[in-house]
Amino acid sequence: MASIRKRNGRWQVQVRRTGQRPISKTFQHKSDALQWAREQEVQADRGALTIDGTLLRKTTLGQLVDRYIDEVTPLKRSAIAESYVLMVFRQHRICKLALRELSSAHFAEYRDERLQSISPSGLKREFTVLKHIFTVATRDWAIPLTQNPVTQVRFNVAEIRRDRRLRNDEFQKLQDCARKSRNPNLLPVVLFVETAMRRGEILNLGWTDIEFERSLLKIREAKNGYSRTIPLTAKALEILANQPRHCSRVFPTTGNAIRLGWEKLVRRAGIGNLHFHDLRHEAISRFFEMGLTVPEVASISGHRDPRMLLRYAHADRQRVLGKLCSH
Repeated sequence: MASIRKRNGRWQVQVRRTGQRPISKTFQHKSDALQWAREQEVQADRGALTIDGTLLRKTTLGQLVDRYIDEVTPLKRSAIAESYVLMVFRQHRICKLALRELSSAHFAEYRDERLQSISPSGLKREFTVLKHIFTVATRDWAIPLTQNPVTQVRFNVAEIRRDRRLRNDEFQKLQDCARKSRNPNLLPVVLFVETAMRRGEILNLGWTDIEFERSLLKIREAKNGYSRTIPLTAKALEILANQPRHCSRVFPTTGNAIRLGWEKLVRRAGIGNLHFHDLRHEAISRFFEMGLTVPEVASISGHRDPRMLLRYAHADRQRVLGKLCSH
């Protein structure tokens, strides 16, 4: 902000912006001083003043990540998972660099290194968080960054989109093995994915979210931040009816417990290349095969963008072949 004062018969103007070097100039007439101050404030708003590099030299990427973990991550629903990802990233040598030294080339190198051990989709999710760290630093913490180095990094690796459907008796094998699990919630959670709910949505489900009289279920906050109400099938109602009500949550277990249980489950069932999230794919694909329209399926699955929804919808090839051969 500009400050103007009269000193020794002349008008002195000083313009300050956090992270930018203060500039000053002296004028004979106040009108000239005011005009120059307005011009410089416009330049300052555009970030066109000389950047004060002191803060950028003294602050490392690691310190930025630490502050984000302390102040921003705890406010997210995915706080635990994100904390783990950032703590691992915090150990990388890139975090020792001062912000003034960082460039998109450093993150491109990090990208290439990480792609040796992580899928492109997983790395993109990680980069989304890293990008947001720089956005918050500039917007909320007055860190004088001229650009976000993460946005310059490109992913030219083709992402493999999963189209895994359940085959033959795989679902029956999953049920048979799940009944032998020490986690009593594993089987009902696996079965309840027929609603096309995400794992986190299922585990956060409370008894107060269910209207048994109307066969409806309320998801108060989904992954995309929106709420939605979905209809319950007779099978879903049966699953709920068999759950004990000694806890406020319908399925009182943790995400990690389900993850570990699922890994053991597919091994015991002898099923390869099947992820828990593939069950949601399966449910959505079956909705389409039942004849539901895109808006109807979207109201159940919670997708806001039809293009994203269609990525999940994979028709059973045998059914398609049967329809083609019948004509």
